[in-house]
Amino acid sequence: MPAPTLAYTGSVTPFPLAPHTLEDTGLSFDLLEQLVLKSLHFSGELTGSELARRLGLQYSAIVPVLEHIKHQYLVEVLGSGLVAGPAYVYRITDAGRQRALLFLEQSHYVGAAPVPFAEYEAYMRAFMAVLPRAATRDRVRQAFGELVLSQRVLDQLGPAVNGGHSLFIYGAPGNGKTVISQAIRNLLDGEIAIPHAIEANGHIVQVYDAVVHEAIDGAGFAAEDALDTGHAPDRRWVRCRRPLLTVGGELTLESLDLSYGTVSKFYQAPVQMAANGGVLVIDDFGRQRCSPAAILNRWITPLESRVDYLTLQTGQKLPMPFGVLVVFATNIKPTELVDEAFLRRIHYKVFAESPSVDDFKRIFERCCQQRGIEYDEALVDRLIAEDYAPRRIPLRGCHPRDLITQAMGLAEYLGEPDRLTRPLLKMAFSTYFVDDAPASGIVEA
Repeated sequence: MPAPTLAYTGSVTPFPLAPHTLEDTGLSFDLLEQLVLKSLHFSGELTGSELARRLGLQYSAIVPVLEHIKHQYLVEVLGSGLVAGPAYVYRITDAGRQRALLFLEQSHYVGAAPVPFAEYEAYMRAFMAVLPRAATRDRVRQAFGELVLSQRVLDQLGPAVNGGHSLFIYGAPGNGKTVISQAIRNLLDGEIAIPHAIEANGHIVQVYDAVVHEAIDGAGFAAEDALDTGHAPDRRWVRCRRPLLTVGGELTLESLDLSYGTVSKFYQAPVQMAANGGVLVIDDFGRQRCSPAAILNRWITPLESRVDYLTLQTGQKLPMPFGVLVVFATNIKPTELVDEAFLRRIHYKVFAESPSVDDFKRIFERCCQQRGIEYDEALVDRLIAEDYAPRRIPLRGCHPRDLITQAMGLAEYLGEPDRLTRPLLKMAFSTYFVDDAPASGIVEA
């Protein structure tokens, strides 16, 4: 099947154009009949244009189906005379409901018509081929402008994003690995078209997820788009920002495969497919219930070939384009997680270093500004000299935010103004860090 017809929309990435005939949809007559009758089953009656809108298709593409179910007495058609075809009201009959219930036994999927897998595959390959390498030093500084990072770290992140390769971000806990990983999305230019669902060998895989995908123009449809308006966008797809999906300790090997609903009787896309064209952050890598080696072994081929093979219940394999930038964020040394062969396939390793004293102060000042409180450098110097240094506690990027939050919580509790003071910071410090020494005045037995 050829690639979908594409139109440029002011972005570096194109958007598919709507098919105007049933044949152009790439879907079978039977599948569209099922979707039409199931939609009518739940709604009772709909106009032709409303049906097209719900299916994400042009009205002209579903006319053959509507004519067929009308002649089969599965629907009644209300409207005549000067009323145009799209304005006809289609009301489901008892025979139509019985047919719809049979279709629902096969699959509960109702909604936008799916995109043929071959079209999705062709679109993703075209998308991956035109992506720009837009990470320059200035762009990287801007993308991570909210963070206090050394130039060394920034210069490692930029080439990794341009190369589209997976990367490790590792280092001590509390130094912003998750925030750094998620900020990579700021460097991804362009938009992406996400299909509501795809159809593969008679099976439906739901892809678009409003929780994961950020629609630019919404997932809804304009009424005029259901009509034959020339070069209208294909509303089976949703124009989105390039995805950012973060998973943590809950990730399992099953999350990386198609998930079949025994009740719904259609598939849900795995996490890497949902994040295709964007960033997938594996947070706390090494803390999952499955071993790091098992996860990387699952992706050993996709990371190199850029193709991920997904398996249907029938055993058929779908060669899914693997256009996702995978970021493994961990506070465990990569060499302790996986062997050299795996590390070789993850081209970039970025060490999220602990902040210097000057960086720590800058972070502290920013956190004060965000909270709308006055920053006192002398107060921070004293905190480092009298609290951190004696106990040999290393500085971490998250400490200023957390200490300020606790200090302001104490101020509220004590009825004091929102202002950092030495007593408040010392109290916050003592409750934030674990002290293994026995309390003064307690005599051990």
